[in-house]
Amino acid sequence: MTPLFQPPYVLVDEAVEALRRQGFALISAADVRQWLPARADELDVLHRGWSDLPSDAYLRDGGRYRRRRYGCFVQRGTELQQMPHRAHWQPLEYNALHGGMRRWFEPLLPQTLAQALWPRLLLRVGELVSALHGEQPWYIEAHTFRIDTTDGIGRPTPEGAHRDGVDLVAVFMLERSNIKGGESRVFEADGPSGQRFTLSQPWSLLLLDDARVIHESTPIQPLQAGGFGWRDTLVLTYRRGGFQGDEDAV
Repeated sequence: MTPLFQPPYVLVDEAVEALRRQGFALISAADVRQWLPARADELDVLHRGWSDLPSDAYLRDGGRYRRRRYGCFVQRGTELQQMPHRAHWQPLEYNALHGGMRRWFEPLLPQTLAQALWPRLLLRVGELVSALHGEQPWYIEAHTFRIDTTDGIGRPTPEGAHRDGVDLVAVFMLERSNIKGGESRVFEADGPSGQRFTLSQPWSLLLLDDARVIHESTPIQPLQAGGFGWRDTLVLTYRRGGFQGDEDAV
């Protein structure tokens, strides 16, 4: 059995200070549920959308292990606006494997967006990034991911250790099913220090100050040879000034 490295959780009220001090913060599932707030059944209903994710057709390593959907939003104070569907774009500076491509992922499911929890979740994370960087419009990209072991191994971050070119990255761990691996690693962008831990609690949260740290997740494998497993996450990125690749955003 691959060991699970326990995350160094902090309380929600300590998250911004942890981000300022070390560039990342981890919040336990129990604290996330209380902070949103969200009942267990609300979280379960929202997670159902992960069973209907199309394959990522843009993987340059030829893999079939990643499924995803994608959507964009703008937060202004307590208001959240869904934006017209658009391509996801990153420069090569931040994604050496898939940068420079306009990737037209399938949109988020209407039933996902219809859940009352969805805007509440995005706005709550937006409150944290505003506390960290000052209140302003935030350009949010939402990715629903399932990494599975279709190929025998699944790679949550095939691009390796990286930054995303945004102000804050929020990674919600939703489920680990029948897998080993998937260890999260966070390193100083301009220094030697780093930490490693395994996110295992459903709806625990990893927050990353993208300017200060780089991050990656190690590959996953099934627990039993020939078995099948997956790792579900919700990744939200918050960026000031506009979406990457869209100089006309206001």
